[in-house]
Formats: sequence, structure tokens, C-alpha cells
Amino acid sequence: MDPSKIKEKIGRFRILVIGRANAGKTTILQRVCNTRENPEIYNSAGKKIDPKVLMASTERGEHDIENEMVFRNNPGFVFHDSRGFEAGGESEFDKMKAFIASRSKEPKLKDQLHAIWYCIPMDEASRSFTEGEIKFFSQCDTGSIAVMVLFTKFDALYDVSYAELKSKGASMEEAEELAPKHAEESFAIGSQLKFLYHSKDIRRPPKCHICLPNMDKDDADCGPLMECTAGTMDNEVLQQLFVSTQQANLELCMKYAVER
Repeated sequence: MDPSKIKEKIGRFRILVIGRANAGKTTILQRVCNTRENPEIYNSAGKKIDPKVLMASTERGEHDIENEMVFRNNPGFVFHDSRGFEAGGESEFDKMKAFIASRSKEPKLKDQLHAIWYCIPMDEASRSFTEGEIKFFSQCDTGSIAVMVLFTKFDALYDVSYAELKSKGASMEEAEELAPKHAEESFAIGSQLKFLYHSKDIRRPPKCHICLPNMDKDDADCGPLMECTAGTMDNEVLQQLFVSTQQANLELCMKYAVER
């Protein structure tokens, strides 16, 4: 199907973003939509929510996963936010499960969830999986929805790699240059990925993962995230919709255009 006809029929690509408050979720969404602006928030009826009202409800500890986040710079994406489950305990987890189940039953593709990005920060205080994250990948039935893990703040591991390289005799310049690659290689064979994909505690592992460093910088590269997400799509129509909606990777558009 022609991408323009797909957009006309389905409209927007819908993503549920899950993660702790410090996971850098908003920053990543801003990069994906190529903006520094905050998103506009709409309720389930499509009515725009006043930021003051939203802030007041947040301060009271209220959070509605049904709310839609849309960035004016790329309204082709609509995002739903689910906080880390340790913030709301069992209630927050149950709301998220109910939301996924409800969206899965929507008769129209445009109202269904099309992907889930689960953000896990790699800064020093948060490198281990929490009980909430283990619970999600053990108990939450996401059906045919493509689930990805985004290891955010991955550049926090560069300091660890730098120290390791220095301890092995590398100069300051060499350690600084080699730290990013060393961090990626160490992480690829490390305990986190082994646990995520091979632990008996994880009965529903994600389809893939991506490491995202330096997302707070203006020249942050979202291309690998776009390519990885497109590759998880089993539904060709959704894949075409995602590729045509994202603006961060023109090579991806060309690749899938050639394949079609």
C-alpha cells in the first residue's frame, strides 16, 4: 500500500513509552521529533489539557496513561507515558496492563498500540533491573505489539570503560577515544543482556534493544533507534507508516522504498 494512503487510513503511529522518572524519556521523544519544545497533551476525548491543570494533577500523584502526547514538529507520532511501576506500585502496573489489553482489542488499527519503548537508564544509580521491570517482562502479555528496550543515558558507562582502559595501561587520550566502543563491547557480553534474554525470570523478552548515549545533546543520533524499531515491525503496513513518519533517518526511508 502507498505510504500516503496508509497515513490517510491509519493517521498516526502510536507508541507507549515506559520507564522511571529519571530515564530521559521526554528528551528522547524530543530528539525523535526534532524539537526542544514540550509536547502538547490531549485527553482520551481529544481535548487539549491545560499545562497548569496537568501539573496540578501530577503534583497530586495522578497520572493518566490514556493521555496523548503530541509534538507539533512531528504530529505523526502520538505517545503514551507510563511511569516506572515502583512509583505507583501494583496500581500503576495494573493500569498499564489494562491499557495494553484495551488497546489490543481496538477494532481499528489507528487506535491500537503499534510499539512499546521500555526505557532503562544506565546512569550509576540505576544499572540493575528493578522488580518492576522484571515484572513487566515476566507477566505482561503484549501480544503482537513490538517491544523494544532503550538503554538510555548509556554514556554513563563511558567513565567506567575509561577507568578500565587506564588501569590496563592506556594513555588518557587513548582511553578517552576507545571508551565508547569498549563500553558497547563490554555491555554486549555483560550480565544485563544475558539476564534480559536468557534468564528464567524473563518469560517475555523484548524483540530487540538499543543503547542510546548523549541524547541530551543537539547532535544526538536517533537513526539507530529508528532503524531498530522499523526492524521489529512484523506488520508491513505499520512498518511503512513508521518509516514514513520518522524524520530522523532519511536513509531508512530510502532503504524501505527500494525494498518495496
